Amino acid sequence: MLELIIIGQVMGQNAQQHPHLVERHRTYNMGKIPKEYKGLKNPLKPTAENLAAGEKIWKEQCVACHGESGKGDGPAGKALNPPAADLSFIMTRPIAQDDFLFWTISEGGAQFGTAMPAYKNILSKKQRWQVILYMRKKFTGKTEPPKRIRHRMMKTR
Repeated sequence: MLELIIIGQVMGQNAQQHPHLVERHRTYNMGKIPKEYKGLKNPLKPTAENLAAGEKIWKEQCVACHGESGKGDGPAGKALNPPAADLSFIMTRPIAQDDFLFWTISEGGAQFGTAMPAYKNILSKKQRWQVILYMRKKFTGKTEPPKRIRHRMMKTR
């Protein structure tokens, strides 16, 4: 329960509006993502070429649901229930680590009851990493992941 409170505090109002996000974040924070994704780091450099390729992928694959602003307000995203995630917010949070984003994009949202498609058979690994580079730069102005916050659970008597 303490973990859910902490996640709720970190996610702010998004946690109340989008409980499916809490479940995805909890799964990640509990280390329960597939081994193939755990600890992955983006192998690509934020070159102009990679950022331009990521922008192209963003516009072709993501904008319809997440919107140009990333707030989940794209034409298709408005009709979804639950709505598309607000990436402009998520990308600024400590959860926006490379492995979390790569897992989310690769596996999609079926496990969490969302319409997010799994892109592992649609986009190459390089393309998934390129769109992560682009989203990070677009929504944070940075190219490195935010500092990861680790919460230690205290034992109760």
